[in-house]
Order: sequence, then C-alpha cells, then structure tokens
Amino acid sequence: MTYELNNRTAVVTGAASGIGAETALVLARSGARVALLARRAERVADLAEKIRAEGGQALAVAADVTKDLSGAVEAVHAGFGRVDLVVNNAGVMLGNPLTEGRDDEWDRMIDTNLKGLLNVTRVFTSDLVEAGREGAADLVNISSVAAHQTFRNYAVYTATKAAVTHLSANLRTELGALGVRVTNIEPGLVHSELPDHIDNPDVSADLTTWRDAVPPLAAADIADVVGFTTSRPKHVNLRQLVVLPTVQV
Repeated sequence: MTYELNNRTAVVTGAASGIGAETALVLARSGARVALLARRAERVADLAEKIRAEGGQALAVAADVTKDLSGAVEAVHAGFGRVDLVVNNAGVMLGNPLTEGRDDEWDRMIDTNLKGLLNVTRVFTSDLVEAGREGAADLVNISSVAAHQTFRNYAVYTATKAAVTHLSANLRTELGALGVRVTNIEPGLVHSELPDHIDNPDVSADLTTWRDAVPPLAAADIADVVGFTTSRPKHVNLRQLVVLPTVQV
C-alpha cells in the first residue's frame, strides 16, 4: 500500500532491517523524503540505493541513537531540510530470567529502547513543532503489546516498552497543543531480527515454539499501519494502535 505523503520529510530509526526498513520503503513509496538512521551503515546505504532506484528520495545516515546525534541531525538537515515525521523504531529485545542478573542486557535495552527514543525525540522536536504550525507533523513511537502483557523472562524488555507507551501518552499532552501528532504503535509478534539477539537457548527455544504456534505478522504489516496513520488529515491523531496477528491473544 502507498499513501499521500508528498512533500513530507521523515526520519526512521532502526532502518537497517525489519519494521524500520519496511517503514522507510512505505514512506518513500508514498512520496516522502526519508532519512534512514541506523548503526549498520552498509545496510542503510543499500536500502537508500534501493529506494532511489525505485524513484524515491532517501538519505543513509549511520548513527547510534544512544550516542550524540548532532552529526546525524546536521546530515539530515543538509540533505532534506526540516523534518516533519519521526518514527522511533530502534530497539532491542533480550530475554533472560531476572535471576541471571544480566545488567549488560538491562543497560542495552534501557539505553536503546527508552533513552535512545528520548534522544531522537529531543533533537527533532523543534522541527516537528515548527512543521506543526504549517501542516501535518508526526512523532510515531514503536512500542509493543508487551507494554501491557506479561511475558516470562522478558521483565526488563516489557518494562522499557511500558515506559515507551506511557511516555507517548504524556508527550501528546505537551506536543498535541503545538500541532504535533503523537502515535504509539504496539505490535504483537512480528518477523524481525530481534529474537536473534537472545543468547539464552532455553528462552530462545520457548520463543520459537510460540512463534510456530502463532505465525507472526510481517514487518511490512506494521509499516503499512505507519503509512496509514501519518497520512491522515492534520486534525486526526490516531494516538494508540495495537496490531496483532489474528490468532494472538
């Protein structure tokens, strides 16, 4: 699906794969200029080339959302100017029992899933507010159904996603009055690279069993929701969306 996003300028984090990459494709195919932010420079460069080959506009920006983003902001502004659509998608899911005490994983999830989202939001808020005075402006946060549900061995991951969901609701109280739509999207099971990062074989096996029983959504399904949401008329804010495979409860 494509939507009416001509003359929009988007930033998508975690654009090297999965939901981020598919979202970048949907936005570009819908007419938006898309800046692709991710740590894996080669992956976003390849994706930008693919978008341009299709006739779209894309800019690859190698950046780590947990670090200083001033260079990334400068690159986006130099290439495309002011941003009016931000998709905070970068994230990591690491499963382990809390009793394992894996503070290395806790730090990584908190830094990426929460602090990274805050970092990106902060550096582009002035763009969004300025854009919101004239037309549509969107901040889209990719959370998870785990923000509300409990999953054994994923306590810290679910906590970070609960924080994202609550943060999104509170950001809307600040930014909505300034013309910026804030949307929180909570996917259920989705095909992505996230399970590949789990280093506990028992936890990984449990997830594989669950995914076999409940076939996940494609990343493109979530990207389609982002495209639909951000293409609504300026006065319409779809603020909270839960997107599940039909058989997932």
